[in-house]
Amino acid sequence: MSIFFHEQLYRTKAVMAKLKNYPIIICGAGALGANIAENLARSGFDKLTVIDRDRIEERNLSTQPYYRSDVGAFKAKILANNLYRAIGTKVDAKTKELTPTNTTQLLKDSQLIVDVFDNSVARQAVKDYAQQLSIPCLHAGLSTDYAEVIWNEFYRVPSEVNDDVCDYPLARNLVMLTVAVACEAIVSFIAIAEQRNFSITQKDLTVQSLFL
Repeated sequence: MSIFFHEQLYRTKAVMAKLKNYPIIICGAGALGANIAENLARSGFDKLTVIDRDRIEERNLSTQPYYRSDVGAFKAKILANNLYRAIGTKVDAKTKELTPTNTTQLLKDSQLIVDVFDNSVARQAVKDYAQQLSIPCLHAGLSTDYAEVIWNEFYRVPSEVNDDVCDYPLARNLVMLTVAVACEAIVSFIAIAEQRNFSITQKDLTVQSLFL
C-alpha cells in the first residue's frame, strides 16, 4: 500500500502524478516554511527545495517540527533529514541567505516559489525575481492572530519595521491553520491552475477568500 493511499483516494491518481513531479522551492524553514514542506511531502510532493540560512533555537520548538536535540543545527538540513527518514522524500536543502544578488542562483529552474521568509528584504527579492520571470509565487505570512496567503500579483511586501516574526506573539494553531490553507492553495493551482488568495483569523477561526 502506498504511503499516500488516503491522499490518492481523495485527489485521484492523475492529480497525485502532477503533485509528485511538480518542483517547488520553499523560501524559509521556520514556523510556516518547515510545516508547509512537511505537509507537502506527506501529501505526495517529491521535488521540494528549501532555502534557509538559520539554525534551530529552543524558542522554535513549539511552532516548528524540530526536536531539542536539533537545537543549533541548520533548519533546512534537519528538515531534509527528517522527511527522508519519515517517508523517503529527498528535499534539496540550501543553507544560504537569499539576497537580491543571488536570487538567480538559488531560485533557478523554479516552477513554483513559496515565500515564507521572516524579513522584508528577502521577501522583496523573491517577489521581484518571480515577477521578472513570470514564475508563479505564493506568499504566506502571519502576525499575532491574523494571516494571509496571497499570490505574487497582489502581494505587497510588509514594512521593515519590527522585521523579525520570531519576536511576535505567535500561536501554533494559527501557524497550522495557515499551513493548511497555503498547501491547499498550492494543490489547487497545480491541479486546476487556479490562484486563490486567503485571509485567516484565529480568534473566530475564519478562512476567507480574498478577491483582490
